Amino acid sequence: MLLGRYTTYMFKTRFHTSKPVLIAILAIISTIGCSSQPTIDDPLTTLSQTNERQIKYLTAMQMLDSQPDNEDYRKALKRMMSYPGYTVAVRMLAFNRLELLDEAGLKLTIRRKFPRLQAPMWKEELLNLIVDRGWVDLTPAIVSAWGSHLGFVEDTERLEYLALVQLHGKENVVDVIFNVLLESNRPGQQGLRGRCWDLLHRLGHRDRLVDLLADANIGEDDAMLIDLRAGATQLGLVPRNREEILWMRKLRQPQRAEFWSQAVVAVQGLPKARRIELELRDLPIVVAASIHDPWLLNATKEDLYAKVRAHIRSTKVHIDTKRFTGLPGTYPQNLYEHRSKLTWGDLAAMVLAVRAVSVPEVVEHLFDYAQRDHEDDSCEYGGIIALDNKGRFEVLEFPPRIRHHDNEFIASQEMMDAGYTAVMHFHNHAQEYRNTRNAGPGLGDVNYAHNTRTNCLVFSFVNENTLNVDYYRHSRVIVDLGEIKRQ
Repeated sequence: MLLGRYTTYMFKTRFHTSKPVLIAILAIISTIGCSSQPTIDDPLTTLSQTNERQIKYLTAMQMLDSQPDNEDYRKALKRMMSYPGYTVAVRMLAFNRLELLDEAGLKLTIRRKFPRLQAPMWKEELLNLIVDRGWVDLTPAIVSAWGSHLGFVEDTERLEYLALVQLHGKENVVDVIFNVLLESNRPGQQGLRGRCWDLLHRLGHRDRLVDLLADANIGEDDAMLIDLRAGATQLGLVPRNREEILWMRKLRQPQRAEFWSQAVVAVQGLPKARRIELELRDLPIVVAASIHDPWLLNATKEDLYAKVRAHIRSTKVHIDTKRFTGLPGTYPQNLYEHRSKLTWGDLAAMVLAVRAVSVPEVVEHLFDYAQRDHEDDSCEYGGIIALDNKGRFEVLEFPPRIRHHDNEFIASQEMMDAGYTAVMHFHNHAQEYRNTRNAGPGLGDVNYAHNTRTNCLVFSFVNENTLNVDYYRHSRVIVDLGEIKRQ
């Protein structure tokens, strides 16, 4: 134990030295307690394993310390910084050696690995080390990690926030995030920019993002901000999270130019008050309404609410909030319970959904798809509801990206790409014919709607010839739209 404590203390000492002096220091440390060191045939192999005692890792490092230019040794130490399974003490041994051998490589490793590091105690220790050394150049890595939302911890209680306060001062934290967003304009940094965008939204600085897109001085090479500015100026829409940023940018691609033109015309024809409340998920609804039934574009919320209510009253709903799968507590699923939250876009989407599931060909396809889903216990099935090139409702099937089990549907990128211009995303709950208990979105479904901010439907068997239909979107707005019957 004395050896471990002494060595750790030596390496925690903050200093910079030349390579010859470094080698001498490491040699001295290597002589301490030699008699008690375990026998190791291949030190690199030992460092690659995650179930060894600390003394074995230390001994392996001491054997390699005399080779400070050994690139394989440096790679092994860098791997130990983030690979699952190593203790904080062992990672600290690797950190201190890398700091002496290759500080630039150490920082690069932290910059790449820290945002997704799944070792909480080591993550906290790394933040302490970064702050202690004043490594402000690692600020983007800290911001990137903070940008990943943790619903159970307040943003201003996160360790990343506290580290940024110590590095930059509390009054400068928002400016730091904003500057990281502006400066991270290379193609490989779009994920970081999206997390900055998310974070500024969560911290209540949407106005600053809106003002940014109104700035005429956006660089000609800043493709992301140019795309987002087009959305702001032509459609009045500013994304709220990373998924909406991607969505907006996908709509700006040449293959969706026709949809973009249709959206611009349709949106600019709406009353000003309605344009102000539009969200990105409303764009496909606006375009579909302009093609399917232009009356919807000028209908009031009261008109649309009355149509949805009349439909629901003509059918049967299946609501059991006490047993709502995956969600704690109770969550309203009746139309009237959400009335104050419902936007024109919600109601127009529900009207289109009701009309889609009233088309015999659509109903036949939905039951055929649900039947195949029922017979396949490897996953749930899903897809999108869209308009075809003749303006008719159609069901498009998309295999899941991964098949985990019969209670999950994981949308593929192909489905997401098709869904950017579609009316609805949907999936089935078809595990059993009598599936009333699961007639509605589960926790994973609600999270999907929250993250993607799409309009969604779930079709659930309540008996062999009946599917229940639920509409849901972000903020846990869920409305049971009633039943459809097998033809």
